[in-house]
Amino acid sequence: MDRMIGLDFGSKTVGVAVSDGLGITAQGLEIIRRNAENKLRQTCARIEAIIDEYDVRKIVLGLPKHMNNSLGDRVKKTLAFKEMLERRTGLEVVTWDERLTTVEADRTMIEAGIRREHRKEYVDMLAAVYILQGYMDYCRMQEQKDKDVEEQSL
Repeated sequence: MDRMIGLDFGSKTVGVAVSDGLGITAQGLEIIRRNAENKLRQTCARIEAIIDEYDVRKIVLGLPKHMNNSLGDRVKKTLAFKEMLERRTGLEVVTWDERLTTVEADRTMIEAGIRREHRKEYVDMLAAVYILQGYMDYCRMQEQKDKDVEEQSL
């Protein structure tokens, strides 16, 4: 299984998660911070360094749809970032519905006893973990369905 990174792309931060070598689990890696929303050169350079360091073959980018499934301004910015990443890295960038990942990340930190003032430090990285883990779990389920169908046809 090729290694992947998951990205939670925000206006001032990008949460980063990386898969294990087997593609089973996602681990939080870091939060890339930038001073201005449109300053992406250093952000892309850091992502490229992570790709090289972990020999990443695919990028999973959270897509921030509204709860009613409509697409807002953040989606447009995320899709523009996706195109930039594809151009710069030459890798496939898949988008993954990230609705409720931040809510889930907050809930996890509350359950872990992390104080409110410290949660903001980790929420984007944890959201990236949920994005990547959700995508990997989906791929595994699809693989299993394909195997089941193949076995039934024999």
